Amino acid sequence: MTLTVLLIVIVLAAAAFVLGQRRATRRAALLTGRERPHSRPAQHGAYTLIWVAAPAVFVLVALSLLSGPITQQLVQTGQPEAVSSLEPFRKNAFVADAARVANGQPAQAIWEPELAQHLASEGARSDRIEMTLDWAGAVGAILVALMGGIIAFLRIRPDFRARNRVEGWIVGLLLVCSAIAVLTTIGIIASLLIDATRFFSAVPLPEFLFGTQWSPQTAIRADQVGSTGAFGALPLFAGTFLIMLIAMAVAAPVGLFAAIYLSEYAGPASRAIIKPVLEILAGVPTVVYGFFAALTVGPAFREFFNTIGRWLIGGPLDGLGQYLMLVQNQMALVAGAVMGIMLIPFVSSLSDDILNAVPQSLRDGSYAMGATKSETVKRVLMPAALPGVAGALLLAMSRAIGETMIVTMAAGLAARLTLNPLDTVTTVTVQIVTLLTGDQEFNSTKTLAAFGLGLTLFLVTLALNIVAQRIVQTYRQQYD
Repeated sequence: MTLTVLLIVIVLAAAAFVLGQRRATRRAALLTGRERPHSRPAQHGAYTLIWVAAPAVFVLVALSLLSGPITQQLVQTGQPEAVSSLEPFRKNAFVADAARVANGQPAQAIWEPELAQHLASEGARSDRIEMTLDWAGAVGAILVALMGGIIAFLRIRPDFRARNRVEGWIVGLLLVCSAIAVLTTIGIIASLLIDATRFFSAVPLPEFLFGTQWSPQTAIRADQVGSTGAFGALPLFAGTFLIMLIAMAVAAPVGLFAAIYLSEYAGPASRAIIKPVLEILAGVPTVVYGFFAALTVGPAFREFFNTIGRWLIGGPLDGLGQYLMLVQNQMALVAGAVMGIMLIPFVSSLSDDILNAVPQSLRDGSYAMGATKSETVKRVLMPAALPGVAGALLLAMSRAIGETMIVTMAAGLAARLTLNPLDTVTTVTVQIVTLLTGDQEFNSTKTLAAFGLGLTLFLVTLALNIVAQRIVQTYRQQYD
C-alpha cells in the first residue's frame, strides 16, 4: 500500500511540476514593457512539486511511525474478556497467533478452548484495523498532496518569489540532514555515558583502567569461584596497543612507499594498474581478512617459528627453541600483520593525495637546483607533506584500534598482559562483541562492562582524530 501511494505521489508531483511551469510561462507572457518575472518557470514548477510531495511524504512517514502503536491500542481496546485478562506476555503471544491464523498459518501455541475460539475473530479484527489505517493514510496522503498542489498552483504569478521559497526548502533539508548527523552523535554519546555510568558505579574507575585481571564472567551462585568477576581492562588495552603497533609497522612503510612510488616514479600506465589494484584491498570485507589470517598466515607463521625452534633445540638457546615449538596459529603477530595489509590502501591513498597536493613548483625548483628525484622526495616533498602524512597515519591508527573481526579470528580471546607478539591476546572491540553476544541481561555488571569499554574506545579514537586534525592545522605550510 505504501509503495503504491508513493508512486501516486511521484506521478502527482511530476504533473504539478509540469503544470506549474506552464502556468508561470503563460503568466510571464502577459507582461508588457520592462516588467520581468521574479523567478524562472522551472522554479515555479519546483515550488509546486515541493508542495505536492512534502506534505504527502510527511503523512506517510507519520503513518509508518504511528500505525504500530495505534493498531496495538485499538486491538487491545476491543478484546474479549478472556483475552484482555491475560498477562501481557501471553496477550502479545495470543495477538501474534491470531494474526497467523488470519493469514492461514497455524498458531505456534496451544490455547485453552475459551481462548482458541477467539483466534480467528481477533485476527480478522486486527487485519481490518490495519487495513483501515492503511487506507486512511493513503487517502490522507493523496488529499494533502492535491491540496498542497492546488495552493501552490494558485500562488503562481510573475511577482511571486518562487526561487526564494525553493531555496528555503533546500536550506531546510540541508539543516535537517546536518541535525540528524549531530543528533546521532549525541545519541551515541548519551547511550554510552548512561550505561557506562552505571558500570562505573559498580566498578571503580582506577580498578577498571589499571587492573591487571580481566574475567567478566559472573557465577550464578554466590559460592562459585569468580562470582564477583574481575574488570581490570589493562590487558585489553595492552593487546589493542600491541596489535595496533604491529599493524602500523606493516601499513605505514609499505603504504607510504607505495604512495611515493605512485606519485613520483610510476608512469601513467603503471599508475593506472597499480593504484586500482591497491585500492581493491580496501573493498575486501574484514571477515575475508580474518579467514586469510586464520587459514593461511597463522599456519605459515606457526610453521616458520616451529622450524626455527627445532633448529635451536639442543643448543645454547634450547629454552628459546622449546618456546618457539609451542607457538600456535593464533597470535598477536598474525592479527597485526594481516590488519596492516588491510590498512595499506588506507595509508597509500591518503598519502598519495597529500603528495600530489604539493605544488609542482617545489619539484621544479628542486630539480633546477640540481637535486635528484630521490633527494627531491626526501628534502622537499616529504617535509611539505609531513603534516598530512602524519594525520593519515593517526587516522589509520584509529581504524586499527576499532578492528574486530581479524583479531577475533587470528589473535584469540585470552586477556593477557603482554607485549610478546607471539602470544595470544585480545582487544577492547573483541571483548565488547563477546560481552554483548547472545541473550544478555543489561542489569548485570558483566554486560555493562561493554559500555565502559565502548566509552573508553570512543574517547581514545576521538583523541587520535583530534590530534590528527591539530597536526594538520598547526604544521600545514602554505606554498605559492
